[in-house]
Amino acid sequence: MRIVLLGAPGSGKGTQAQRLVARFGVPQISTGDLLRSAVARGTELGRRAKAAMDSGQLVADEIVIGIIRERLGQGDAQDGYVLDGFPRNQAQARALATMLAAIGQPLDAVVLFEVDYAEIARRISGRRSCPNCGTIYNVHDASTLGITHCTSCDAGPLLTQRPDDNEQTVARRLAVYDEQTRPLIEHYRAQGLLRTIDAQGDVEEVTDRLLAVLPPA
Repeated sequence: MRIVLLGAPGSGKGTQAQRLVARFGVPQISTGDLLRSAVARGTELGRRAKAAMDSGQLVADEIVIGIIRERLGQGDAQDGYVLDGFPRNQAQARALATMLAAIGQPLDAVVLFEVDYAEIARRISGRRSCPNCGTIYNVHDASTLGITHCTSCDAGPLLTQRPDDNEQTVARRLAVYDEQTRPLIEHYRAQGLLRTIDAQGDVEEVTDRLLAVLPPA
């Protein structure tokens, strides 16, 4: 299974990607996670990406494409993967297609997560994550209400909020999504790869909708 999860920031791609990982045993490849790791480790890549991430802008294509190429070459991605947050524009989509054509492994599907922007702002402001295992929680969701520490890993650290999960940065990120990423909807529809789901509602319901549009594993 080689799929892309497409949608605005905060549309639930990360949460559903984790569920696909657990169900199918393929890795979630998140450019956001890869870049944040590089920033935390203080690598050259991380230093170059930090300014853009802090301001809610997209990191330069050559940086993102480079880390994706490296990640797709790792052993655990050979039998499939869930791409979360990549590609984000036409140049990245073309680069991805070239990479996959070279190894004879084209995408199986691209799933668009549709969510109202007001709901996205609410989700992002309440989003918390585990600094150890990366599990995502939301303080507004009934299932995670009142949880302050991770319940998914033995370390159980205090949940944290990403510095870019604030109202002003979210507005900028949505504007960038509209300008640069939304055109990919028609790009992938023209290729017959696009599947669309309503990504609002209970997490389990969204998972059911997602599984219903995926090609057979």
